[in-house]
Amino acid sequence: MISALTGELRRVEDDRVHVQVGPILCEMLVPAADLQILQPGIGEEMTFHTVFYLEGDASGGNLEPRLIGFLRKEDKAFFQLFITVKGIGPKKALKALVMPTGEIAQAIESKDARFLVQLPQIGKRMAEQIVAELAGKAAKFATPYEAGKPSIGGAGRNTAEEDAISTLMALGERRTDAEMLLDRAKQGTPTMKTTDAFVREMLRMRTGRG
Repeated sequence: MISALTGELRRVEDDRVHVQVGPILCEMLVPAADLQILQPGIGEEMTFHTVFYLEGDASGGNLEPRLIGFLRKEDKAFFQLFITVKGIGPKKALKALVMPTGEIAQAIESKDARFLVQLPQIGKRMAEQIVAELAGKAAKFATPYEAGKPSIGGAGRNTAEEDAISTLMALGERRTDAEMLLDRAKQGTPTMKTTDAFVREMLRMRTGRG
């Protein structure tokens, strides 16, 4: 069983990544929320916490092995809980997880079906089923959010800035250190606006710091 792997991020596609681990190039499906975060990290070493499953029809003998990768252990654990809901398989779950898992977990604990129906693949009936099956089980993953309004950015920062911070955290930085690097990057070049630009400058500063 492969529970985690570390390697160089080589390619990011629509729903998956390719990671070089020694002589082996691994293909992994990833949650929708991580794709933007991962794109600027191509060429960097990253650790993914993994889940293995078989896709296809067992009765027909047509099964394909799949590996799913998560940047955070907590996201992996929440995913494993999420797919216990009847009707939510791994692929559906990966497409639905476009928001931070902490916010989705909080919506479940708050029985906020209106929040959940804004996720891809989740209709009204499925949202109600998720609440019915998981409320009371997702509390340890829950983080605050503004009711009824999914978000991916933190207070005071725009999406590009939050994505840049998340990218550095995926590379091993503490959030406080990543925020400090971002603030320094913005002070040095106030005209920067994109995630890619922020990440490049933050990585340059991190290298210089080391």
